Amino acid sequence: MATVQELLRVVLQSSCLLWLRVAALIFTCVAFSVVAHGEALSCVEVDLCIFCWASSFAGTSLVLLVELFGLQTRIPVSWTNFPITFACYASLLCLSASIMFPWNFLKGLSSHEEIRNPRIAATVFSCLATVAYLGEVSLSRAKPGEVAGYMATVPGLLKVCETFVASVIFVFISNPVSYNQHAALKWCMAVYCICFVLSAAIVVLCMGECTCCLRFPHFLSVYTFLAVVMYLTATIIWPVFKFDIHHSSLKPNEHNQTGLVAIAVLTALNFLIYVADLAHSPCPWKRSGGGGGDEERAPLVQP
Repeated sequence: MATVQELLRVVLQSSCLLWLRVAALIFTCVAFSVVAHGEALSCVEVDLCIFCWASSFAGTSLVLLVELFGLQTRIPVSWTNFPITFACYASLLCLSASIMFPWNFLKGLSSHEEIRNPRIAATVFSCLATVAYLGEVSLSRAKPGEVAGYMATVPGLLKVCETFVASVIFVFISNPVSYNQHAALKWCMAVYCICFVLSAAIVVLCMGECTCCLRFPHFLSVYTFLAVVMYLTATIIWPVFKFDIHHSSLKPNEHNQTGLVAIAVLTALNFLIYVADLAHSPCPWKRSGGGGGDEERAPLVQP
């Protein structure tokens, strides 16, 4: 009976994943098609939104084709880690587009229905795509006690969030360049870069199943602890040297103040993500209880 129930659970989960991926494919396609073929909008924000939707559409198409033709063993990435990693990135991309597009192109637009309605439609479908990708992540992530690929665990998903938030910080901090006025601000930039590179490297190693070349659980624990300390310093230093009148030359009405506030908020957010990551990381000094690293590197039990 237990075997039959497990089989039914796997079949139901596989079917739900399929429909969620098809829904996400349709929603992202509609979103970027409405914007691309509707009113002519030409600016960086539109290009970013279309990139978010189009890249999510392309990645979902790839996942569906690989699953359809059974090519999981023929591609040079770990299929236990790739689909959920992509779904997590796609959910963050579509969420960003769902915020960025209405903020720039719907705010204050009360007339001209022929202009407003397509923009509303693009925003709605972008939100629906976000929900579909979040549903896929929820279904694919490792359940308590389940043997899983590292990227399907909570620390793996947090690594995705860490790299994504750092990427958004890079967008704000480089336009205009706002870290070269003081050595302390350059330290903040170094924190963002070092942690981004190492977190991205962990994701890439998991994608290529190359984690056996180092003591992975121990490396993760030590790195995450150091990242928490480094981000704590950046969370304190950035607002002090940007908003304190004794250290900053920023005028209250300067155009880039919103971006500086966004960097401070995102730095604090990434600090909290790293703290959560540390709380879920395996402790190097614990050798009993099944070994978190062995469970994370094991293949995900999924059709």
